[in-house]
Amino acid sequence: MNREDLKTLTAWFVEYSSSFSMPAEEDQRNIVMKQEHTHRVCLNAVRISRELGFDDQGILIAEAIALFHDLGRFPQYRQFRTFNDSTSVNHAALGAKVLLENDVLRDLPARERDLIIRTVTVHNVFSLPDGLDDQHLLFARLIRDADKLDILQVMLGYYGQQEADRPSAVGLGLADTDGYSADILATLERREMVYLTSMRTLNDFKLLQLAWLYDLNFAPSLKMVVERDYIGKLADVLPRTPEISRAIGIVRGYVDRKVRGEK
Repeated sequence: MNREDLKTLTAWFVEYSSSFSMPAEEDQRNIVMKQEHTHRVCLNAVRISRELGFDDQGILIAEAIALFHDLGRFPQYRQFRTFNDSTSVNHAALGAKVLLENDVLRDLPARERDLIIRTVTVHNVFSLPDGLDDQHLLFARLIRDADKLDILQVMLGYYGQQEADRPSAVGLGLADTDGYSADILATLERREMVYLTSMRTLNDFKLLQLAWLYDLNFAPSLKMVVERDYIGKLADVLPRTPEISRAIGIVRGYVDRKVRGEK
């Protein structure tokens, strides 16, 4: 892949995603949100890959994967009016299908086509499957980091908006109350990932996002968490209870140690 290849792929993405523009303001807000999310994930992927010492071709591949990682969100939203995979369709598999059906990657070498398609397909799984070779595993971990970092940014923006201005598909239909699940809090304190199906309230989603930090794979990603104060900003929008403060302290300590290179 070269820079011209990426320009061609980017132009295709812009045209494709723009074809899902909708007349209703609320629908269009959700489409634009995903376009903007894709742009920022590309920036995250480029930064992480550069700081990891990727060569120019590796950086371009990382950016291409980021460009297409949420491609399936556009047809998903048009058909189902939601970004919730559990009530609609697996957006990652749908995105890979769109790439294949439109032969978007036809000008790339077979190895690069396979790398992009397979990485897009697995980017949203709870845990990566066994059997990925080193290259697929590397790029899968990278896009998962780049994606999570921006979802944190998107959600923090969402929490700060008036309800009438919020993109409707972002909150996954969760109740915006003061409540939160003790089981999710306990999972967070055990430094484990939280299943989406266990969420009941928007606060549960916030706690789940804190747990994502345990799943970040690279030092540059964790560095960006600290730079952007994601932990502090999530703490500000969670109930100020002793048990939540304790869990936040556990997460913060974990991230700080990882940034310093400790186990």
